[in-house]
Amino acid sequence: MTKLNDNYTQLKDSYVFRQVNEKAAAFASEHPDLPIIKMGVGNTTRPLAPTVLDALHGAVDKLSDEATYTGYGDELGEAYLREALSGYYKNEYGVELTADEFVLSDGAKSDTANIAGLFAAGSTVAVQDPVYPVYVESNTVLGNRIVYLPCTEENNFVPTPPSEPVDIIYLCSPNNPTGTVATHEQLQALVDYALENGAVIIFDAAYSAFIRDDSLPRSIFEIDGAKQCAIEVGSFSKWAGFCGVRLAWTAISEELRVDGVSLLERWRRRQLVMFNGPSNISQAGGLAVLSEAGQRECAEIIDYYRANASIIRESLQAVGLTVYGGENSPYIWLKTPNNKPSWEFFDELLENTQVVTTPGVGFGSEGEGFIRVSAFASAETTKTAMQRIANQSS
Repeated sequence: MTKLNDNYTQLKDSYVFRQVNEKAAAFASEHPDLPIIKMGVGNTTRPLAPTVLDALHGAVDKLSDEATYTGYGDELGEAYLREALSGYYKNEYGVELTADEFVLSDGAKSDTANIAGLFAAGSTVAVQDPVYPVYVESNTVLGNRIVYLPCTEENNFVPTPPSEPVDIIYLCSPNNPTGTVATHEQLQALVDYALENGAVIIFDAAYSAFIRDDSLPRSIFEIDGAKQCAIEVGSFSKWAGFCGVRLAWTAISEELRVDGVSLLERWRRRQLVMFNGPSNISQAGGLAVLSEAGQRECAEIIDYYRANASIIRESLQAVGLTVYGGENSPYIWLKTPNNKPSWEFFDELLENTQVVTTPGVGFGSEGEGFIRVSAFASAETTKTAMQRIANQSS
């Protein structure tokens, strides 16, 4: 008789971002005359860079001619793009990884969820709290035990190493949702723990392009010993506006082994069995992002969002609110006034200012009393939203 995976019943009733969208839609339906400003979901809004658009158009045009048409590509990603990523890591981070140590995919969310399947069911998994929900929910479905690492005002929202043995540690820096960035010293402590305890770190670097402070690491592989214990997941989504284009990568050093088994080879095997590789079109765009012109143009777009983050941060502080993040990240972590519950303050902002945010409690219990504000709207919309909040607070 067919049986279902009952671990799905352990998931929360509703994904936080779906709840946010449903609440916003219901309000818009009831108040069609009040324009809503969405600053909740981290969805990019700026047009793609010209160099990238040209490459995407060129790749589509090739599909119109039998002489240049391409069908299936390399399931692990085209060699030209993996070589370009290898060069990028060397030039930007001073990190030596071969092209074969990169595997391309359709998104960092997919990879951070799927890669947990390399490990035995029932593994103990440590996650930051507050945490991007996919880390918890994908491991819950696999039947893994979750250990939470509190990220609070007291520790500047960066976790300390677990106090007990764990098998896997999920880290995200710049962090989603708190917007904070871990230092070399903080990451070194976690890498040292992983090496000493035989744990594997899954490092989500999807927002690394927002880091402009040269003293802060943008890759886990900048940390001594990380190649022996860490996996890095990167993405073009926020860096180049590929949220709808879909392209990402996972980097695993040949040095990383569990029980003598290469995790790189195991991940490659998993992708060969269950994935046909990202689209040829998106990969052509990815190569353009890594070009000199592409990097310059995409950096300008990142600077646009960073300017929005500064507007949000400074505007909220000006009306007496406490905020974190927003300096090397597109997210501002706002402490609710008077210790209001996250959803209560979310509802208050929606009702009184028509600004949509994301309740911090949706990211975990330590997120209660905070909301996340995204800097991905237009500059004009961002200023309007902040003026509405200022008027409400005065």
